[in-house]
Amino acid sequence: MSCTNTLKRKGIRLTPQRRLILDAIHDADAHLTAEDIISCVQARMPEVHRSTVYRTLELLERTGCVYQSELSGRIIYHHADEGHHHHLVCSECARVVECEESLFESVERSLAERHGFSATLRHLVISGLCAECASRKEGYDPTQERR
Repeated sequence: MSCTNTLKRKGIRLTPQRRLILDAIHDADAHLTAEDIISCVQARMPEVHRSTVYRTLELLERTGCVYQSELSGRIIYHHADEGHHHHLVCSECARVVECEESLFESVERSLAERHGFSATLRHLVISGLCAECASRKEGYDPTQERR
């Protein structure tokens, strides 16, 4: 568990509550909301207060152990060890498609070359229309360049 090592290296105590929060994030098969994490932690240790979970999530984000994003109007968290990946969210049917980080490498390069800007593209959520919903829109052509 690399978060444990990261926290120890930075001199941050790994309390039983923090360990439970880390376990909840590590053991999850999907991205979690703070509420999901609170439920999981309180099922094992009911006395853990919600504010402890929120403060710990902020700490874990600051130390690079978790990433926070907004997905479908909800703040979600995922473990940094999952790597950088991105989500395409259909604004019609709410379908979510994960796409790999390499898809945005040219964007990062372009931003650096054109603007001298070093972008941090860890976990993007991009809204639009999935192929199925787009095909139902009359005259919609997703390959047509916007002007």
